[in-house]
Amino acid sequence: MSSRSVSRILILFVVFSLLLVGSMGVLAQDEKVTVGVDAPPRTMDPHGSDADSNLSVMSNFFEGLLQRNTKGELLPGLATSWERVDRLTWRFELRKGVEFHNGNEFTWEDVKYTFEERLENPEVSEFISFGSAIESVSRVDGNDWVIDIVTTEPIPYFVQNLHQVFIVDKESTMERSQGDIGTKPVGTGPYVFDEWVKGSYLRMSANQNYWDGVPEVKNAEIRAITEASTRLATISSGEVDVLQGIPVTMYEAVENNNSIEVITRPSRRAIYLGLGNRDELPTSSLKVRKAMYMAINEKELIEKVMFGHATPAAQIPDPPTTGYSDKIERLEYNPERAKELLAEAGYEDGFTITLSAPNDRYVQDEQIASTIASYLSKVGIDVEVDAKPKSVYFEEVMNNELDFYLIGWFDGSYDFGRSYSKLLHSVDPETGYGTFNGARYSDSVADQLYEASKKVVDPDLRASILRDLNRLAMERVAVIPLHYQEDTYAVRKDSSVEFTPRSDTWIVFKEMSLE
Repeated sequence: MSSRSVSRILILFVVFSLLLVGSMGVLAQDEKVTVGVDAPPRTMDPHGSDADSNLSVMSNFFEGLLQRNTKGELLPGLATSWERVDRLTWRFELRKGVEFHNGNEFTWEDVKYTFEERLENPEVSEFISFGSAIESVSRVDGNDWVIDIVTTEPIPYFVQNLHQVFIVDKESTMERSQGDIGTKPVGTGPYVFDEWVKGSYLRMSANQNYWDGVPEVKNAEIRAITEASTRLATISSGEVDVLQGIPVTMYEAVENNNSIEVITRPSRRAIYLGLGNRDELPTSSLKVRKAMYMAINEKELIEKVMFGHATPAAQIPDPPTTGYSDKIERLEYNPERAKELLAEAGYEDGFTITLSAPNDRYVQDEQIASTIASYLSKVGIDVEVDAKPKSVYFEEVMNNELDFYLIGWFDGSYDFGRSYSKLLHSVDPETGYGTFNGARYSDSVADQLYEASKKVVDPDLRASILRDLNRLAMERVAVIPLHYQEDTYAVRKDSSVEFTPRSDTWIVFKEMSLE
């Protein structure tokens, strides 16, 4: 063979190799899905943050004993079955043949370690109140695959919360430093960790040994893009395939973009105003609280501030939540009656109050607060708006330092009992009650009704009690409900990704498919 022939063969080989690599690159790109989100994860430790943005990411690496689908239905996870044995005991049959990403076998000891040692450790966990309610985790009759979890008090919604309590590998977690745990997740989930540049992007790839089959999306990336216009630019340019959270101010422009499909669904998150009812506050008067409620033109607020992308709320829980009541109606918008109520309460000349709010957490949060202030000023209440970043704001909420504040909530456990204990129960640091009761609202009668609901095992009877509790809270204007947000997403039409938004807003790549 001549040297010229050899050269031709080498050239053809190189060209073929480049074409092959190129085609492989296209395939890899086609199998990758990139999602833009407005809030970055704080940590890769599944117990290090209970924020929705963090739980969303963790659900790709870790799993709970149970899981939820896109509709919010509770399904088997690392447990294949469950039952309530008595008021304090829940029994689970564990799934066999599951491996952690490091190859370790999933066992009952991982569940025991997670519940008894990780969850209530204040140095690593934001699930302390849940963890402190665990009395023990033990095998049933020595069977490694059947366990009982015993709680210190009745927790009727216990299993409803387990999809967001992720199980860790005992062996490797005990061996690693907290810094390593917080940056390199090792779970049983459908994706394995590749790379995380904090505040920028997170990359993962399909778990080839996943017990439920290898996900269709082989490579996935989450990009944290907090600035609204930048977020929209990435979906327009094709840098991301799916965008979570279309700013309402730019919604129409996105909807008119022929290369983008807009997907919306009613949000489970209610936006409301919390109020203190301590004796020294004007809001201790029910007439004042009703007056403030009736002074707010929520219909106009939705039209002008939310650009129509919200629905009025008359309570905190949403329809799928146990304790929601369709009998509760909003107080009518009636500023003249509001003035009369203020005069009857001894505040004919009004009063001054500070409305605290985040300016980077909820849709139009600061704008909502400013609008509320303008409505209240029309009935004689002088409102100073104190809006600040969520990193500062929520510390004040959890320290119960506020008198009047704007906040949002949806219950991951779909249970108003849990919501009440967090949002409206009298503050009790020992039990964790009132964690998000920023203004220290207190109602002993409602607290007693909540305690009664915990003792009821029958789900229908308990649901009835929680509806009564909800109605009582709203009759006494424990909060002023505003609206439910709308969940919005943009999807590139040329991306080939099939995406269905979840009721909890989590981004779970195993639920996506490629055309």
